[in-house]
Amino acid sequence: MKKIHTATLFAVLLGISPAVMSAQAPPAGTEPAHVAASVGAQSYAKHCSICHGEQREGNIPGFPPLLDVGRQLNPQQITDLIHKGKGRMPAFPTLQDGELSELLHFLTTDDLSAPAHSATVSTSAAEAGQRLFQRNCAFCHGRDAAGGETGPDLTRSKLVLADVNGNKISEVIHNGRPEKKMPAFNFSNDEVASLVAFIHSQQSKAAAHPGSRRGVDVSDLQTGNVEAGKQYFDHACASCHSATGDLKGIASRLEGLQLEEQMLYPREAKRYATVSLPSGEKIRGLVIYLDEFTVGIRDDSGTYHSWSVNRVHYTVEDPANGHVELFSKYTDADIHNLMAYLQTLR
Repeated sequence: MKKIHTATLFAVLLGISPAVMSAQAPPAGTEPAHVAASVGAQSYAKHCSICHGEQREGNIPGFPPLLDVGRQLNPQQITDLIHKGKGRMPAFPTLQDGELSELLHFLTTDDLSAPAHSATVSTSAAEAGQRLFQRNCAFCHGRDAAGGETGPDLTRSKLVLADVNGNKISEVIHNGRPEKKMPAFNFSNDEVASLVAFIHSQQSKAAAHPGSRRGVDVSDLQTGNVEAGKQYFDHACASCHSATGDLKGIASRLEGLQLEEQMLYPREAKRYATVSLPSGEKIRGLVIYLDEFTVGIRDDSGTYHSWSVNRVHYTVEDPANGHVELFSKYTDADIHNLMAYLQTLR
């Protein structure tokens, strides 16, 4: 069982924002010198480890590793993320000055706990690339490069198949793909070469076992009738979505299985909650966290709030529920036809 820090546990049980609890906690570095870790390590343990792991290793698929976060974001970008939060991550605006500097140093320092290579440990390019891949890419693309929850299967990628000595993969690594939410990475030429070697080694393994693929070809999902799909869309979807509005160009951003998953259940659909406090005040905001114990929202000003659910009343507006309600009504033809129509929205 993962260790839960006492301050965080009390914050959950009492319905107090982690940011508020952190502000009330004793300042880092006050422990006796013989038991105290660095100020940055203490700050990380107090604010970050419950989600991102005690060793910055991440909790896949929910929370990414932070071992090499300095290769993806500069210090100012990391600071902005800490102060403003993002998605399910709450804001920590009280982290300032010395503690913030120490935390930034801790986050951007190489993983000193990783075992050093010795004469008995293979240092082949593919194995070196595997370690880099696990720290930076596996969160999206899966530990074996065969695809994850948000990233495509690299073992069957057309770009990887066309790559020669890293000429295509290296460009994507260095520049990222912002339109697909892939960040750019700051790797040396040797590191890029090792990543390329690992990805190609995984591709070779997948090719040797063609019946074990987990992915779905785009062509597998192009069997429906476009006109019938448009008719279904106009009947069942147009009250919430628009082909020239929110869905304009969706087939340029998503394709294949990713597009179909988004069609059936849009995992990134934003939920909003209205929380009624005992005082009668109502606060509405984007749902950041919700379980049987705690509801947490971010209001329009960007402030994060959380409460124990037994102390407030709340209602949630979840647009994804409309998709769920269609599950029992879809026929196979409906899904194939609707998919065919959505693939024309470029």
